[in-house]
Amino acid sequence: MASQASASPARRSRARRLKPAQVEELFRRLKWLDPKPTTELEFSSPYELLVAVTLSAQATDVGVNKATRKLFPVANTPEAIAALGVDGLKPYISTIGLYNTKAANVVAMAEQLIERHASEVPRERAALEALPGVGRKTANVVLNTAFGEPTMAVDTHIFRVSNRTGLAPGKTVRAVEDGLLKVVPAHYLHDAHHWLILHGRYVCKARRPDCPRCPIRDLCLYKDKTPGEPEA
Repeated sequence: MASQASASPARRSRARRLKPAQVEELFRRLKWLDPKPTTELEFSSPYELLVAVTLSAQATDVGVNKATRKLFPVANTPEAIAALGVDGLKPYISTIGLYNTKAANVVAMAEQLIERHASEVPRERAALEALPGVGRKTANVVLNTAFGEPTMAVDTHIFRVSNRTGLAPGKTVRAVEDGLLKVVPAHYLHDAHHWLILHGRYVCKARRPDCPRCPIRDLCLYKDKTPGEPEA
């Protein structure tokens, strides 16, 4: 009896995972719908992207873009941000959640980039994560979007989609990230981060997923699909 009980979770775990052919088809469809996906954050340099992603924690891309449209024409280099200082930066980002902490981090980040990296955004993960306000997810976004590295920045959307679909189920963000890096075919890995975020944001939404118009509905292993006929 004990051996049967211990085997049962493993069987359930395997059943909840998409097969390699299904994963390939999932990304084939997402690519067909959006051949060149990218972040919805607005930026024109690696530094602008780094600042925007730092500001986006617990905030929407729309809200961050509204703030940076005012900020970046005034200050879009480490020197200019450092010159603004925390008090000078706050009015530009005061509409974003946690703006006091973020202002302190962004200014400290600018100063560190000037002092240690000749005002350039580093391309190494360890150096990025050593910057104030930069965690693994932010580093992954910058490495992928600014420098073309095949990284996977797991946010709430990617975490949800990966678990619901059976693409890369996991109990933690890091477990999902590691799972995705293993199962996503190499030829899709560069853009997979963006496809999954957009799918989670606009189709596989948190409260009520829009299953009737989901392009991967027949592949998805989510048991509680919302009712409705798929679009022709």
